[in-house]
Amino acid sequence: MRVTTIFRALLGLFVLAAAFVGWLILNARAMPVVRRAEVALPFPADAPRAPVTVALLTDTHLSGPDNSPARMARIVAQINALKPDLILLGGDYIGDAKGGATYDARASIASFAGLRAPLGVVAVLGNHDSRSKKNRRALSGADWQAAFARMGITLLQDGAVRRGPLAIGGLQDVYTHRIDLPATLAAMARVGGAPLILSHGPDVFPALPDVPSLTLVGHTHCGQVALPFAGIVYVPSKYGTRYACGLYRDGARTMIVAGGVGTSGLPIRMLAPPDIWLITVRPQ
Repeated sequence: MRVTTIFRALLGLFVLAAAFVGWLILNARAMPVVRRAEVALPFPADAPRAPVTVALLTDTHLSGPDNSPARMARIVAQINALKPDLILLGGDYIGDAKGGATYDARASIASFAGLRAPLGVVAVLGNHDSRSKKNRRALSGADWQAAFARMGITLLQDGAVRRGPLAIGGLQDVYTHRIDLPATLAAMARVGGAPLILSHGPDVFPALPDVPSLTLVGHTHCGQVALPFAGIVYVPSKYGTRYACGLYRDGARTMIVAGGVGTSGLPIRMLAPPDIWLITVRPQ
């Protein structure tokens, strides 16, 4: 009788544990929530005064069991339905081996060909996209540039481009490269426009000049697993959880840290749902 009771208790615990893990994976597979913000920036005198909507999609990490080409097609349709004026991609397109399907670099970005916005699509790379001896699936910088260009997407690597009233400065990945921030800021000044910095991660934020600007990043996954009461306990940043998730203002600067739509390491999420951001940038 005692052995039977113990067995039933252990079986019950196993079922509960399996259900909990399944719930964590389902959280990661869920469609992203849409978060919204409004930011005022100094539009140039030659720009129309109408606000510009910007969609931020980051950390797609295409690999199973939580992300797939079919899910990415649904996310692309979700973004297009928001009808943003501009779409920005924040890096980390290549996924880890997490027990499901894996994809090469070009397959990892193939879904982006379906994105539609009047002002186009601009991208940067993340640490998972940096080619090294340990990451042979990643492309060289020039090959990434060509792969995005074939889809009509502008890839920035310490450079700038003007889109509508915005001067977009796109940085190399701050975790695997030595970024050239002064050159990027100078390029933004040359193209003119309201300053918007696109970076894979938030570690660049404290180094930016204290002038009105918007910085859009990902990388943190909003902790990916946040604990009840304790909240986010770890993100891969030298600043710890200081810039873990959401909207930050420091002086004249504003930064938004997105949770992204994929996962890294384990294919799970808890209290940190996948997200995309829709930001309305209006003139000051």
